[in-house]
Amino acid sequence: MSSRTAWQALSRPGFLRSAWPWRAAGYLLASGVAGLLLSVGLLLCVTVAGVLAVVLVGLPLLAALALAGVPFAALERRLLRLVDDTSLSDPHRMPARPGLAAWLRTRYRERATWRELGHAVLAAFVLWPIDLVAVGFALVVPGQLLASPLLLALDGEQVNVLKVWQVDSPDTAAALAVAGAALLLALAYPLTALAAGRATLTRLLISPEGDEQRIGELVSSRARLVDAFEAQRRRIERDLHDGAQQRLVALAMTLGLARLDAPPGSPLAAQLAVAHREAGEVLAELRELINGIHPRVLTDRGLPDACADVADRSPVPVDVSFDLPGRLPPPVESAGYFAVSEALANLAKHSGARTARVDGRYAEGLLTIEVSDDGCGGADPAAGSGLTGLADRVSVLDGALTVSSPPGGPTLLRVEIPCIPIRRTGSA
Repeated sequence: MSSRTAWQALSRPGFLRSAWPWRAAGYLLASGVAGLLLSVGLLLCVTVAGVLAVVLVGLPLLAALALAGVPFAALERRLLRLVDDTSLSDPHRMPARPGLAAWLRTRYRERATWRELGHAVLAAFVLWPIDLVAVGFALVVPGQLLASPLLLALDGEQVNVLKVWQVDSPDTAAALAVAGAALLLALAYPLTALAAGRATLTRLLISPEGDEQRIGELVSSRARLVDAFEAQRRRIERDLHDGAQQRLVALAMTLGLARLDAPPGSPLAAQLAVAHREAGEVLAELRELINGIHPRVLTDRGLPDACADVADRSPVPVDVSFDLPGRLPPPVESAGYFAVSEALANLAKHSGARTARVDGRYAEGLLTIEVSDDGCGGADPAAGSGLTGLADRVSVLDGALTVSSPPGGPTLLRVEIPCIPIRRTGSA
């Protein structure tokens, strides 16, 4: 059974023949160099910010230094794979809205950001000298001893080994090489133990806490459930559209042809007429059911055309206007469509509106849809209008639904969902 961590590798036979000692050396070397560069960068930034703070220009730079631990911790999570094959998840949450302001607001409020800043300061001013000294002693000293015969052969007379021994004899050089090999093997154990301890400390500082881990898992599982739910809806819609609906269309056509062949005014003709009418009503109900599950026009042509289609079927005249860069992720399009559909259904039943309008736009990573009418207002999400369920559906996508409906009207429903277009207009 292979080792997954440096700690496990230390207790396994064949450790010296494995890659773990070299992985440990590589981890300490990379961490040490990264810590050294971070130290130089932090000192330079603090100096510049301190000088510029006199004229207030340096204050934003000082505030930005609080986020220095975020990219450094991301690098450390990658370096940890050298000595620990178990994955370490990112503890940071996705901002509720797109944009730099939302990202900064989220990061400054997270405990993970401040833990990572503490880790960065520790690495920049305490850990990196230990890392580099350990690697240097474990590799440079045995390396010098091992290279003694080669250096003596190149010089021809004598070689100064480690600035300590003056070696002019091939036998002495060979003995030092043997000692160097033995020392290299012996130091592999403490070097790997140091790397494992360094990795454990880093994990304690930058790994997600219990609540953060659960939140991250919940967000991931929620996204998977949304994708699976939408995929299932599309599959059901496709099966009904291509299966049951086509059979009903064929049945209605067969009944219509049978009516033409039946004797006019006969009981058979009357029964066929009833059956033909029932088939047509069932077909209409099935089409409404399919539209309620996932309309085909939404899949084929996107959100603007789907909203225009539901507006055409509304008893209240509705103007529809969309300005989108292209197709959006299917869950976002579905949520936007059902928001418009529910809003138009509500205004047709309760608002008494004469006209309505649907406006959709995409800007700065945010889809915004507004449905307005000139009705009597007074929409109450708690009154069973379906707005509560709609708000839950939008919130699953980190979106927000707001309703303004004072008594006497007008009513404005706004849906905002952060997303990124998956296909731009005019792209293949």
